[in-house]
Amino acid sequence: MQHRTFWLDSSDSVPLYVNHWRAEGVPGEPARGVLMVAHGMAEHSGRYARFAEALVAAGFDVYAHDQRGHGHTAQHGSLGHYADQDGWARVVGDLSTLNHHIRQQYPQTPIFLLGHSMGSYIATAYLMHHSSSVQGAILSGTSHQPVRAYKAAALVARLERWRQGPTGRSALIDWLSFGAFNKPFEPARTAFDWLSRDTGEVDRYIADPLCGFRCSNQLWLDLLGGLQRIGRIADLKQIDPQLPLLIIAGERDPVSKGQRLQQLADALARSGHARTTLKHYSQARHELLNELNRDEVTRDLIDWLEQALEQPRHRPSFPQESTP
Repeated sequence: MQHRTFWLDSSDSVPLYVNHWRAEGVPGEPARGVLMVAHGMAEHSGRYARFAEALVAAGFDVYAHDQRGHGHTAQHGSLGHYADQDGWARVVGDLSTLNHHIRQQYPQTPIFLLGHSMGSYIATAYLMHHSSSVQGAILSGTSHQPVRAYKAAALVARLERWRQGPTGRSALIDWLSFGAFNKPFEPARTAFDWLSRDTGEVDRYIADPLCGFRCSNQLWLDLLGGLQRIGRIADLKQIDPQLPLLIIAGERDPVSKGQRLQQLADALARSGHARTTLKHYSQARHELLNELNRDEVTRDLIDWLEQALEQPRHRPSFPQESTP
């Protein structure tokens, strides 16, 4: 396997740090497919290396970028902060930039999208405008709630922005979000037990200086505003109803707890989407690719990608560079 990293200029010239994993072989030799990854909040794309190795062995190339305010991309901004203005549109637009770059390198190769947690919401927003640019999409550790719930949470974030400023880091928001996620696992060994049953993976997350940080009040407002824009049936109707979608989560994932995952599948069905597959993993928590049963999850994702390859929808096309 070959692994390289490079910087890719976004539409507003902010450099994005990108990981690219591919099989060793003749330069230009086509892969079966390409997977682009949108990681979650307070982590980075380098954490997907093990998963990428399995994908490469199955014939898929993988691209994963550090999103704005995350990983090495945050060197050109601030860790935990998308942007001072239009942060949501910019992170969604970055997926367009990456997809356009991949399509230039792989003109005829099917491209798939995997979005995890925060990345799943960004991926959903991207699909509303650019479904034709991908062959299928996987949403991991995701959820769906009424728009009013996101509006109520945004009120708290707006008050914290007024109190601390846009780049302030609110202990209250952190407690209401991540603190609440860990409550089902008390007495907890760490503050991040909700991520995985694998204690080694949790410890690696805690030891990683690019993981587990507090995000800015403005990022939370950007995210909650974005969630409102993808939460309505009318919004989801913008996604190609024939686009293959796989929605996965751990049975004990606090992000998708209760009916939130089923509510997403139901919302997609009401929007007219006809090709949604929903899968829970027993006892698993939030980070399925770092869970005790990660090999099972990886096999399932590869199987789904292979099945999607056998059911081509149309010739892949370029997304527009404009942001929603």
